[in-house]
Amino acid sequence: MVVAGVDVILLPAAFTSVTGKAHWEPLVRARAVENLCYVVAAAQGGYHSNGRATHGDSMIVDPWGTILARLTKGTGVIVGEIDSQRIERIRANFPTIDHIRLGFHAL
Repeated sequence: MVVAGVDVILLPAAFTSVTGKAHWEPLVRARAVENLCYVVAAAQGGYHSNGRATHGDSMIVDPWGTILARLTKGTGVIVGEIDSQRIERIRANFPTIDHIRLGFHAL
């Protein structure tokens, strides 16, 4: 997505309680870092009428993987600043961008 110029990924999700505890935060932070963009991740949490328990933990993560705002449980709103100049600085100084090859080439 960095090649397409994406600055923000909006990610709604409903991870189960078990997988959410284990994987939600590292996956959200990884998406921000690998795409060098902000990720606004809204996660359902609680118990649902079908008996399913979901994890919750909404967060805003910057392109370096830093969590700027977080709501671990319950209903609410989180706010964070999307700094386009920070995105530009990080992308300008991240050497792997110069090595991106588009397409898949089989051996």
